[in-house]
Amino acid sequence: MAYIKKSPWIIHYDGSSCNGCDIEVLACLMPKYDIERFGAVNMGNPKHADIFLITGQINSQNREVVKTIYDQIGDPKVVVAIGACAIGGGVFRDCYNTLGGVDKVIPVDLYVPGCAAKPEAIIDGVVQAVGLLEEKKKRGVVTHKEGTGDETRKLPPVPDLNLEQE
Repeated sequence: MAYIKKSPWIIHYDGSSCNGCDIEVLACLMPKYDIERFGAVNMGNPKHADIFLITGQINSQNREVVKTIYDQIGDPKVVVAIGACAIGGGVFRDCYNTLGGVDKVIPVDLYVPGCAAKPEAIIDGVVQAVGLLEEKKKRGVVTHKEGTGDETRKLPPVPDLNLEQE
């Protein structure tokens, strides 16, 4: 973990599940497991997040929500699917409204198996995600493709306030 230059910020979304994996993700934030010792901070705003943790399967109601959250996360980003439901639909895979795992809607970088996934496995997945995030930063990976409407928008330059105005 010595290669980390910045604390990774995490956003967590529960797609729709039994909440077992959701509770285990929250347990990782508690003092017993304390994922924050690795520098990870749970955020509520996707625009500030680096890592997207998602539990539960994708269905017709949350498909657009997951895609919107993914699109709002800046590049580079890492997506971690946690639990059997997020990986392939889990016990809900045969339900009428279940589309399947997270990778049916957005690209997934890492999978954390389990039903429910153990906090130790989730922490291991986050640590691997941090390493992958650093690799993506070094390679300059951009997930938005130009011409699709999702192109990276450049911010206007910040004026130099130290210059004397004439």
